[in-house]
Amino acid sequence: MGIKLTVLSENSVLVPEKLIGEHGFCALIEKGKEKVLFDTGQGFALTHNADALGIDLADIKKVVLSHGHRDHTGGLAQFLGSGGPNDVHAHPGIFVSRYRKLNDGSKLQIGIPFTRSRLESLGARFHLEEGPQEVVEGFYTTGVVERETPFEKGDTALFLSPEDGGGIDIHIDDLSLVVEGKDGLVVLLGCAHAGMVNILRHVQKMFPEKEIKSVLGGTHLGFSSEEQLVGTIEAIVDMGIEKVGVSHCTGLVGAARLMGALGDGFFFAGVGTVVEF
Repeated sequence: MGIKLTVLSENSVLVPEKLIGEHGFCALIEKGKEKVLFDTGQGFALTHNADALGIDLADIKKVVLSHGHRDHTGGLAQFLGSGGPNDVHAHPGIFVSRYRKLNDGSKLQIGIPFTRSRLESLGARFHLEEGPQEVVEGFYTTGVVERETPFEKGDTALFLSPEDGGGIDIHIDDLSLVVEGKDGLVVLLGCAHAGMVNILRHVQKMFPEKEIKSVLGGTHLGFSSEEQLVGTIEAIVDMGIEKVGVSHCTGLVGAARLMGALGDGFFFAGVGTVVEF
């Protein structure tokens, strides 16, 4: 059975006359009658773009949150209001405080902009687990991803506290979504804070008898070192992944380098992208 994926929130727009972009990510994944929303963007684009594309959000009853940043969770309240109750699958750490250090030294709050109680009042039924979860048949979260790749050091501008000396956020809640397609696995990344190579190797351990055919989403390569960018591209080529669609936090340099290495196997996954696997 094939998979249909539609990007609803992302930094860039493929059909600007009717869709809008935002700094964030959200994608709808459909497999037969099953529909799962992966992340919800920042909250400005989801309902507008869904309406423009003829997607009824009330038909979607399952949500997966990749991690607890507002650019991936900010549309959750709007989504719940469109037709809850809904099952929300994520790691227990999504509600911790989060901050990004800006160039002037100040720290901006970037965590999920809602309390758990407010979201539950709107119909959220949280399924918070550290390990993998089967969301519906053929859709699996990765759970906590092991940090084993030496060159994937994470983003040192992200913190758990606004105070000086506050701990660096290692994003233990960062997870991805794996969908079993007819020819292999499709992996959806939110921001890949756990490291794109770490994530893909984790998926290989989860499904040792299956091949990863496609990867789509935010790679966080826009914030990586040259060592990480080179190592990531080499690993993807070695894995033989056929399609890589980049979004959100990949950056133009990372995207250009991936395109040069992957050729026809590369594509931009902006708002309005529809891919069938």
